[in-house]
Amino acid sequence: METSIVKIEHLNKSFGNNIVLADMNLVVNKSENLVVLGKSGSGKSVLIKCLIGLLKPDDGNIILLGKDITKLNDDELNLLRKKVGFLFQSAALYDSMTVRENLEFPLRGEKAICKEEIDALVIEALRNVGLENAINKMPSELSGGMRKRVGLARTLILKPEIILYDEPTTGLDPITAKEISHLILDIQKKYNAAAIIITHDVECARITANRMIIIKEGKTLIEGTFKELSEDTDEWIHSFFQ
Repeated sequence: METSIVKIEHLNKSFGNNIVLADMNLVVNKSENLVVLGKSGSGKSVLIKCLIGLLKPDDGNIILLGKDITKLNDDELNLLRKKVGFLFQSAALYDSMTVRENLEFPLRGEKAICKEEIDALVIEALRNVGLENAINKMPSELSGGMRKRVGLARTLILKPEIILYDEPTTGLDPITAKEISHLILDIQKKYNAAAIIITHDVECARITANRMIIIKEGKTLIEGTFKELSEDTDEWIHSFFQ
């Protein structure tokens, strides 16, 4: 029996007269990579922001790790967010900090962790993305692909139960994009973490997805495996795979 990590039920979000999410439903199961495809403006980014509590939905339920985040106060929400990793499009590294300092940053305030444990966690996270030797470099010294890897290492430092990838291969050359896609698979296996992967990159979707959904006009239009969706005869759906 599948165990759901995320369950979104009848989610609605509008900005004035602009309806962005309209009766949106999705489920992510334990250890599953779910890829979300959709045209620009289809509601993908708003969906992610609602999921981590940055935006409040108009109505509907968001069950994350067994808790309805629409009913949590700020302290409860911040505690839950520690179990959620997030890889931004830009990697969002602090330019004034070394790679080591960037990875140590999420651990600030974790009083139960001593310096030796922090060092071990930093090295482990960097080793898992193949960048152990970059520990003392500045972000300005890193390539785009390396910055993505460091951003992912920082996400992994708190051993999240679910990781949200926002366009993880955007801005990368095809070879590096493929490496990042395979790294997402490696992380799934090593950390046994579930993931929601928002991407326009069909090759990234092919490599990483256990299951996919396509959003249209703020709701789930169709779901299935990459093979099932890529072979769908609907012209609009097929346009994603050309």
